[in-house]
Amino acid sequence: MHTTIHQKHTPASAANDRMHAALESADWPLLVRLCQQALRKSRMDLKAHRLLGFALNQRRQTQEALDAFKRGAAMYPNDAELLINYANVLIEHVRNVEALPLLERVCSLRPNQSISWLKLAECCYLLTLHEKGFAAAVRGAELAKSVDEKANALMQKAVHRRELGQIREAIEDSEAAIALNPLSAGNHTNRLLYLLADPDVSAAQVTAAAREFGAAFEPPLKPHWPRFAEHRGDPWRRLKIGFISADFRVHSVMYFVEGLLAQLDRRQFEVYAYYMFASSDHVTERVERHADHFVRMAPFSIEEQLRRIRGDGIDILIDLTGHTGGNALLTLARKAAPVQVSWLGYPATTGLEAVDYKFTDEVTDLPDADDQYTERLYRMPTFFACYRPMSRQPLWRYQPRYLVRPTPALANGFVTFGSCNNLGKLTDGVLAVWGRILQAVPGARLLIEGKNLDKPDFASSYRQRCADLGLDPIRLDLVALDLGNQYLTYHRIDIALDPFPLTGGTTSFDVLWMGVPLVSMVGTSFKSRMGTGMLTYLERTEWLAEDADHYVRIAQQLAADLQQLNTLRMGLREELEQSALMREDIFTHFFSEGLRTMWLQWLAQAEHPGDSAAQMQAMEQWLTQVPAEWSSPATPGVGLEPGKRVSLPEAYQRLQTVLDRAKATQPQALNALAQIQDRQWAEVTTLAETILSAVPHDAFALACLAEVEHAHGHTQFAVTYLQYAQAAMARAGEGMGA
Repeated sequence: MHTTIHQKHTPASAANDRMHAALESADWPLLVRLCQQALRKSRMDLKAHRLLGFALNQRRQTQEALDAFKRGAAMYPNDAELLINYANVLIEHVRNVEALPLLERVCSLRPNQSISWLKLAECCYLLTLHEKGFAAAVRGAELAKSVDEKANALMQKAVHRRELGQIREAIEDSEAAIALNPLSAGNHTNRLLYLLADPDVSAAQVTAAAREFGAAFEPPLKPHWPRFAEHRGDPWRRLKIGFISADFRVHSVMYFVEGLLAQLDRRQFEVYAYYMFASSDHVTERVERHADHFVRMAPFSIEEQLRRIRGDGIDILIDLTGHTGGNALLTLARKAAPVQVSWLGYPATTGLEAVDYKFTDEVTDLPDADDQYTERLYRMPTFFACYRPMSRQPLWRYQPRYLVRPTPALANGFVTFGSCNNLGKLTDGVLAVWGRILQAVPGARLLIEGKNLDKPDFASSYRQRCADLGLDPIRLDLVALDLGNQYLTYHRIDIALDPFPLTGGTTSFDVLWMGVPLVSMVGTSFKSRMGTGMLTYLERTEWLAEDADHYVRIAQQLAADLQQLNTLRMGLREELEQSALMREDIFTHFFSEGLRTMWLQWLAQAEHPGDSAAQMQAMEQWLTQVPAEWSSPATPGVGLEPGKRVSLPEAYQRLQTVLDRAKATQPQALNALAQIQDRQWAEVTTLAETILSAVPHDAFALACLAEVEHAHGHTQFAVTYLQYAQAAMARAGEGMGA
C-alpha cells in the first residue's frame, strides 16, 4: 500500500513523470529500474527514495526493500511520506517494533493528517500498546475526512477497545464501520469476533451477522464457482488435503493441529499447509516438517491464493482461522476447492455457503444447533479437537518443574480459586458469581491472571471493579500475563473457574493437564459449551453447573475436602491423557473418517445431482470397496525436514546411529546456559525431539534423551525421561497407544 502524506505540489521532471506512470500502471520492474537510474544520477533524489523500497516490496524482495527505505530515511529523516511507506513495509512483515518510532515521527511531522495517527494505531496492536493505540485511533477519527479514513478510524478504535475490555463499544464501532463500508471484510470479522464476547448476544444474532458477511461478498462470486469435474473418479484415491491458516506459529491453534498434521495417514492423504501470516518461528519450522507441502501465502493476493490452491489440485480445503486475524475467507468464498471445511479457529459459523462442512462433536453442538450454521455440521463421536500440551517447547513437557504438584492449599491453609483466561471473558456477571464463591468458602482467595495487570493504574481500576461486584479486594491476587509462566501459574491454583458464556479453550486444557479441576457452566451454543464438551468427554460432568447457584455449590464442594482435592489433582493428568481429549490416535481416526465421508458425499452429489436415493446407493456401494490395507493402522511417519518424511522405524535407525556416534565421544561440559555444546550429542537431542514432535511419548526417543542428560550429569532429567519412557511402554503393552 502506497500511502501519501498530502503536501504542496511541485513541478515534476520527466524522470519523475515516468516513475509516476510506472507506479500508476503497477509496473514494478520498470519502477525499480527507473528509481535506480534516478539514484545513480542523484543519490539525493527524494521521489526515487520514496518509491524504490515500495516497488521492491511489491516484487517481494523484502530485504532489498527495507535496505532501500533505510538508506532513504537516513538521508531524509523528516520526510513523512518516505517514513510512512517504510513503516508500512515493516508492519506488513510483522516488524512493528521497528515501525513504531518511524510512525511516532510521522505523527510529529504531520500531526493534522488522519493517516499518520491511524497507522500508528495499527502498529500498536501487535505490540499490545492498546491505550496508546486507542488514543491514536481517536485522534485519527477526529481528523478523518474521507469515508475510508472514517471507517479505518472506527476499525482501529474497535480493535483496541476489545483488548481494553470495552466489548460493547468495540461492536458498535465495527457496526458503524460496516455501515460506512460494507465491503471491508476486516470490519465484519472484527464484529463477529467481538459479538462472541458479549454475554447479551445470542447465537442467533451471531449467525445473522455472519450471514450478512456472506451476503456482502458471495453473490457476485457464486456464478464463477468451478464444478471441479477433474476431481471426480476413484472414491478411494489418495486425497489432497489443504489446511489454511494464519496460525502455524506460536498460537493456541497449534495445540490442536500439530498432532493431526503429523499423524494423518499418508496412504490416504497428501497434506498441504497454506500459511497466511508474514513471519515465522520455531513452531512454523515444525509445521514445515509435518506437512508434505508448505506454502507461504501471506504475500499473495486473493487471486494468487486461489490459483495456487486450485493449481495444487486440493480436494478438501480446511480453514483453521474463521473470523479471526489473517483469515482466508474471501479466498474460500471463491470456492478454492471442491469441498471446504471450517474447523477449530472460530467457535461459530463463517456465514459462507462456499464452506460446506464444519467439524464438531455430538456434545459441544446441541442436536438442534444446525440452524446456527451455514455449514453442514459433521459431528464426530469424540471431542472436536485433540489437545497436545507444550506447543511452544515440546521437550518442556517432560521437565520436572512441569510435573503436577500437590494442591497448594495443603501448604497455604486456604483454597485458591483461579482463572488465566482473557480478561474480556470475565464479564461483570462472571465476577459477581466468583465473588459469591469467595463468600461461601471462608479464607479462600481468587487469582486472576491477565494482560496489563502489571500496570498499577489498570490493576487498581480492575481491583475496584471487582470490589464493586462483591469481591473482597484483599482476597484478590492479580497476576500479570507472562507467557513464560503459561503452566507454572497453575501450581498456585487449587480450583479453576471457567468464565461464561464464552468459556475457555486452550486455557481449560492447560488447567486440566496441570491437575487442576475446572468448574464450568453448561451453555446453549458452541461458544458457551466448550467446557461442557471437554468435561463430558473427560467423564467429569459433576463439575458442570446448570446455573449460577449450582456453579457456586460445585466450587464449594471441591474446596471442602483438601485431601480428596489433592488425590484428584495428582491423578488428573493421567486421567486426561488417557481420555478422548488427548488420544491423538482416536481423534485422527475419526477425523480421517470424516474427511473421507465428506469426499464420498461430494462425489455422490457430483455424479447424481438432485437424486438423493442414487447418491445414497452409490455411497453404500463404495463402502464395500474400502481398500483392505487400510484396515490396519498406518505406520507413523516423521518429517525430518521440509519435504523429507520417513517411517518411524527408519527414524529410529537414524537416531540409534547418531546416539552410538555420540556415545563414542567424551561429552563436553555444558556451557553457562546448560546447553549441549558437542555437535553429536546435540544431534541426538534434535532428532529425538523431532520424533517426539511427530509421536508424543515415544519410548525410544525418550530413552535416548535420558542418555543425553545422563552423559551430561543431569540425573534428575535423565530419570524423568526414563519414567516417561517406561510409562509409554506400559501403555503400549496395554494397547493404549501414544
